[in-house]
Amino acid sequence: MAAKQTEPVTVISLRKLSLGAPEPQQQKELKTFTVEDAVETIGFGRFHIALFLIMGSTGVVEAMEIMLIAVVSPVIRCEWQLENWQVAFVTTMVFFGYMVSSILFGLLADRYGRWKILLISFLWGAYFSLLTSFSPSYIWFVFLRTMVGCGVSGHAQGLIIKTEFLPTKYRGYMLPLSQVFWLAGSLLIIGLASVVIPTIGWRWLIRIASIPGIILIMAFKFIPESARFNVSTGNTQAALATLERIARMNRSVMPEGRLVEPILEKRGRFADLLDAKYLRTTLQIWVIWLGISFAYYGVILASAELLERDLVCGSKSESQVVVVTGGDSQESHSPCHCHLFAPSDYRTMIISTIGEIALNPLNILGINFLGRRLSLAITMGCTALFFLLLNICTSSAGLIGFLFMLRALVAANFNTIYIYTAEVYPTTMRALGMGTSGSLCRIGAMVAPFISQVLMSASFLGALCLFSSVCVVCAISAFTLPIETKGRALQ
Repeated sequence: MAAKQTEPVTVISLRKLSLGAPEPQQQKELKTFTVEDAVETIGFGRFHIALFLIMGSTGVVEAMEIMLIAVVSPVIRCEWQLENWQVAFVTTMVFFGYMVSSILFGLLADRYGRWKILLISFLWGAYFSLLTSFSPSYIWFVFLRTMVGCGVSGHAQGLIIKTEFLPTKYRGYMLPLSQVFWLAGSLLIIGLASVVIPTIGWRWLIRIASIPGIILIMAFKFIPESARFNVSTGNTQAALATLERIARMNRSVMPEGRLVEPILEKRGRFADLLDAKYLRTTLQIWVIWLGISFAYYGVILASAELLERDLVCGSKSESQVVVVTGGDSQESHSPCHCHLFAPSDYRTMIISTIGEIALNPLNILGINFLGRRLSLAITMGCTALFFLLLNICTSSAGLIGFLFMLRALVAANFNTIYIYTAEVYPTTMRALGMGTSGSLCRIGAMVAPFISQVLMSASFLGALCLFSSVCVVCAISAFTLPIETKGRALQ
């Protein structure tokens, strides 16, 4: 018993001796910091401005490649005498390639690095985009645009790199601001189409649209690999060199101590999303993501169809076009083959596209003051209403106004659900939750063309009611979400 009593005394005496004279130096040597600590200590500066501009510009390229189909559809319909379902099939296959390869690129990025996958995806997209301009037939066009969709899916790594380098308090502002890059890409491709297609043709439009992506590839050398990725793979020296470079650019200082690899918790599994704690939240989030994507791309493609086919006011311009075009009996099967966009149609598309940032200030206020759930429920409900308002027989200015508001609302919906999904899941499940939601998002985008480009020509009101009904379901789902993340720290 006496021996047992003396053992702790011995330990204490040794501990006191070891902490005697060299205490300050030993404490200094024991100081450590993580990448998160370094990012917060270094703060926001010149590096982050360059990061925001270069990585944000990936949204310009992505928007140009996605929006390209909307402006080229009337021309390829005319050149290859396509049916409605064939035009819709092009967009569907682009998003199919996007959906499948996004999972693959995500796995590869976690294994080999974000920067490498981003570079490969841009090279892939630019290569197949250029090949598309030489498509000899419709089948080749579909195949090559599907390959472009595969490449575009890897552009999301730019957003991940940007997020992993930004200090916490700046992340909430960067997402709404990133919408400006998507808007710039959309406006650029519409503006180019209005000039290039009537003069030198759609093939040259695709070639010119590939240039921004090629230029951006050369700018990637100024952006390093994610320090968080390097640390997660045990490459602390590379992560430390990157952080020191950022500190020099920002004219800031590094935290004292030694960079250490954080203890990695068990990564989330797909089954974790369906655990009893998150089951209801996950299912409702999936419904909302699918519906928002369905509505967003539905608005874009419906805008093109409204202008190309003149379907407003319940008009059935098909018979008129048959009379005007006359002659060939084949016109009766697809009377809208050569109804190309007029200059006024391009102006309408540009004005409606600008609407994507019109509600950004109100969206930010709603997210921060009303909360994520209520803000999303309100914007989704308004989206449903404006879809129905498209059926009102109105002037050209009225149509532009409705399209403008629809684009503003669907963009606000995307901003809100993106923030909510990132906040509601804990760190070990956050990437998985975002990934599965993104895949369902592409399913909605794949279905949208057949409603906007096929059903709408057969039943205009039926298509609008379908879009509106989906938005109502999403609004109810958003309002009844079990967790509000406003003001809640990340779990």
